[in-house]
Amino acid sequence: MVSPRAGAWPVFGSLREYRKGWVRPDVLAGLTVWAVLVPEALAYATIAGVPPVVGLYAAVPALILYAAAGSSRHLVVGPMSATAALSAAIVAPVAAADGGKYAALSAVLAIATGVAGLLAALLRLGFIASFISEPVLKGFIVGLALTIIIGQVPAIFGIEKTTGNFFEQTWGVIAHLGDTDWGTLVVGGLSLAVVLGLRRWVPVVPGSLLVVLLGIAAVSLFDLDGKGVDIVGPIDSGLPTLGLPEGVGFDDFLDLMGPAVGVLLIGFAEGLGAAKTYATKEGYEVDPNRELFGLGAANLGSGLCSGMVVNGSLSKTAVNGGAGAKSQVSGLVVAALTIVTLLFLTGLFEKLPEATLSGVVIAAVIELVDIRALRRLYGVWTERLGNIYGYAARADFAAALAAMVGVLLFDTLPGLVIGIGVSMLLLLYRASRPHVAALAKEGSLWVDAERHPGLPTAPHVVVVRVEAGLFFANAEHVKDRIEDLCADDTRVVVLDAETSPFVDVTAAQMLGQLRSVLARRGIELRVAHDIGQFRDTLRLSGSDATPVNLYATVQDALDAGASRP
Repeated sequence: MVSPRAGAWPVFGSLREYRKGWVRPDVLAGLTVWAVLVPEALAYATIAGVPPVVGLYAAVPALILYAAAGSSRHLVVGPMSATAALSAAIVAPVAAADGGKYAALSAVLAIATGVAGLLAALLRLGFIASFISEPVLKGFIVGLALTIIIGQVPAIFGIEKTTGNFFEQTWGVIAHLGDTDWGTLVVGGLSLAVVLGLRRWVPVVPGSLLVVLLGIAAVSLFDLDGKGVDIVGPIDSGLPTLGLPEGVGFDDFLDLMGPAVGVLLIGFAEGLGAAKTYATKEGYEVDPNRELFGLGAANLGSGLCSGMVVNGSLSKTAVNGGAGAKSQVSGLVVAALTIVTLLFLTGLFEKLPEATLSGVVIAAVIELVDIRALRRLYGVWTERLGNIYGYAARADFAAALAAMVGVLLFDTLPGLVIGIGVSMLLLLYRASRPHVAALAKEGSLWVDAERHPGLPTAPHVVVVRVEAGLFFANAEHVKDRIEDLCADDTRVVVLDAETSPFVDVTAAQMLGQLRSVLARRGIELRVAHDIGQFRDTLRLSGSDATPVNLYATVQDALDAGASRP
């Protein structure tokens, strides 16, 4: 296979060198994904605050256009819980004055996200995903999943839904428990239990589709809608209207363009993770810039088809890969089956209980509440790390927790920004306080004396290593730490620069100052293992007024002159 990084981006790249033997597994995988996608698309549309059928409108162009433009053979693109919740959070304030524009504004948000994705791809900004760390994304997803779940609980109990953040909605559920509709609770509770049970014990059965069909059958057989159980109600059949949404203008597009960048960032990070996971398994590559282009095309197509924002789905991609998909033919099969659903099967879903739909949503996102992963992040700590960095020793856990709490308290986009901000601040804090290790010799190696307390140290000599690059933020800390390591009888300090890959002008001048300070105490500063960049910066920084002696190795630095007693 030709790498997507080589040459121009091919259209329907995953179909190049297609093999006849792939037809059967691709078709079977498409059928399997369709069975999961239809009920989940209906459910995610309700999260976004638009009619359920909008989820199907969005799925068709997203699947086709991603297959044409994306680089993954396995990624399934469509409505997803995270971006659906983001859509609702962004559109609701804009549409508050005119509720009739809500669906149109949701489509405009998808168009804006698509345009942002295409521009980002053309500018080759695929590297931006690296600025969202995995812990931040994990905390964000956990917070988002909890918010989605609590938002669906009122439909399970048949009670009034309270607006606000996670905690306000939770209190609203508790306050209205006395109004529970027991018929609705039975339907919703059983729906959730069946989906979760099938997922655990009979994973080959499409639990979401089965529960939807059972819920529809129960309403029809037992007249549940006449007994107080709310149902989805009329769903428009037929294909969506193509073109720009009606009733909105260019000003609405501009208002949503900024938030669309946040939607794109979340969707891109989540989809790229899923695409890379299966590319690694199957031995091919995905191109981040082409993934941006595919995501942009999918969202643009969705918006122009009266849809909503879409992104790559890890869960449906797992279903696709597990069912044996070999290429994006499986996605095209799903698109064709979704068109059939829109033309002939929408009436079937009109009797779907809302409690069942909420059960499907909760079942879909409950696995994203990965408390075990947060525990693992909390466990990345040692007493030594704590002594070096203090509270910042658990930087990854703190960033994940900040993102999660930010989402729970302030909504999705603020939560993401808070998580990224805390992550960056902790990174800067740790970079400003690198570990400066005193070294001892073990054979031919110089090792951290604190980790090897039995090793003898050379008299009158201090050998140190800074476990970071030297720059303006940590220069003063390193200087103070080296001075503290010097005893009254110290005569030589050797700085092993092998673990300091770079030095800036501020740090170079600091070394000159350190040499002068130590010289007044009768101590000579020598630098070993200086790499080219390190040496060049020292030479060009103007620190020649207080030159620092440079040596190839620590031993050369020690052999350059006898330590003075």
